[in-house]
Amino acid sequence: MKTRTILSSLVLAVALLFYSVGCTDLTDTVDSQVTAETFFQNDQQFISAMGDAYSRLTALGGGGSPAQFNEATTDEIIVPARGQDWSEGGFWYRVNSHTWTDADGTFNGFWQTYFSGINNANRLIFQFESAVESGAADQALAATFISELVAMRAFYYFWLLDAFGNVPIVTSFVDAEEKPSQPSSDFAEGRRMVFQFVEKELLDNLGNLSSDPRGTYGRMNQYVARMTLAKLYMNAEVYTGTGRWSDALTQLNEIINSGQYSLAANYHDNFAVQNDGSPENIFVVPYDKVFLTGLNLHQMTLHYGSQNTYNFQFQPWNGWSATQKMYESVIDPMQNPGPQGEVWGSQPTSDDAGLERVMGTLDDRLGNFLVGPQYTSGGERITDSGIYSDFDLNGPPLTFTPAMNDLQAVACRQCGARIGKYAFENGIGSSGSNDFVIYRYADVLLLKAEALWRMNAGSAEALALVNQIRMRSGVDPFMSLDADKLIGERGRELFWEQTRRQDLIRFAGVEGGETRYNDPWQFKPISQSWRNVAPIPRNQLEANSNLVQNPGY
Repeated sequence: MKTRTILSSLVLAVALLFYSVGCTDLTDTVDSQVTAETFFQNDQQFISAMGDAYSRLTALGGGGSPAQFNEATTDEIIVPARGQDWSEGGFWYRVNSHTWTDADGTFNGFWQTYFSGINNANRLIFQFESAVESGAADQALAATFISELVAMRAFYYFWLLDAFGNVPIVTSFVDAEEKPSQPSSDFAEGRRMVFQFVEKELLDNLGNLSSDPRGTYGRMNQYVARMTLAKLYMNAEVYTGTGRWSDALTQLNEIINSGQYSLAANYHDNFAVQNDGSPENIFVVPYDKVFLTGLNLHQMTLHYGSQNTYNFQFQPWNGWSATQKMYESVIDPMQNPGPQGEVWGSQPTSDDAGLERVMGTLDDRLGNFLVGPQYTSGGERITDSGIYSDFDLNGPPLTFTPAMNDLQAVACRQCGARIGKYAFENGIGSSGSNDFVIYRYADVLLLKAEALWRMNAGSAEALALVNQIRMRSGVDPFMSLDADKLIGERGRELFWEQTRRQDLIRFAGVEGGETRYNDPWQFKPISQSWRNVAPIPRNQLEANSNLVQNPGY
């Protein structure tokens, strides 16, 4: 039983119920007698009230706007329109090909998700501070939880900074402006100001945050804050024009030297159904199929017939797939140089993961993908009689192929390696119980390696750190490092962890042959550099005349 996960989920559920009315007058009479005077008396009461600050994170593990922007705009993921399924007026094609508009819903969803998290944090800060001012809550006790909320607000702002750049900074709940302005009408200056705000909020509150990662599982603690700072500094050159590699290294070393985390012996243990015991996962969304739903990767990616492989209660939607490029990046070309369109794979195993092991390679991370013939739980071949184009010659037996013929209406039903990174639990309904990874120790090591390499391309320590990751996956070590090896290893290790867009943008301009964010890849032409930032959503511009659209849109 996932005790910590279920506890975290129950706390969040209680918090959502407790704050459903969103009242700000703490002197109101409440029939349940749950008031500031009776409630904010101990740690557990504060914790149960704080769940609403984390509720927006449930958007991360499904196919919502964070994944749409951070995954589907990169060379990792495609969402082909198979007939009418997933066509949606060409939305997914625009996302995949970098031809989106400010009216596309993914940007408004992203904006609303994270600003809702900020608003919830602001409301809870106000309520906690009001309880202290009224004498109902102990100031020293409340201070720890207020710092946690401030740092969580900074976490949301970090992702808004990354996506939109120049966004309004709102820190008040009661006195918040109805139509807040961005920090500056100049995009670059405004983005720098948001960067400085996030940095200060995190640094000012580090000392008050818990250093007990297991006692704060799924919550903001000192190491989550340090990882957010590290990512802020690693991308500082993109955000402000000035690199901060040494500052990133400081934060990463604090995490490493704490001794709180280590690499799991098995890569896939980090993504198992029962993954709350991973020594590697720093920050997660503690999904649960009953208490905290929303992890629907199995429905998003698997074929309709895959319901019979895992005995799901609902039929999958046959959508999200890995690009052929990403799939093949994990294959050692010296061992398996299959031509384009060749089918790799074998019958799925019968364990919880249901992951295939592709012959001819030692890289265990190939378990992130499902390819090859597909079978029912009883071992019979699944049939698929649906044909959308002449390319669908691999039917009727269901066979996932890494190659994809098109992204629009004639995309073949069986094409595309499916996303198998998170274990699929047999017999589940619409939601899984795996905890979704936001930050992981392997990323800490790879970021440290990159920071060291940025400061000294010949760093032996950087090479050793990358090879530590490669050894865990069972592949040969590198003899030296360059930009392509670093970004390639990050792609293989951190597939489907919403890091790829940041990585491709951060490595733009660094010499190498690997793809960067604005480079062409299959189904995507060269894109303009201003698309490295999302547009301010049209809905928000229409609702708030004080907002200024980002350059290029």
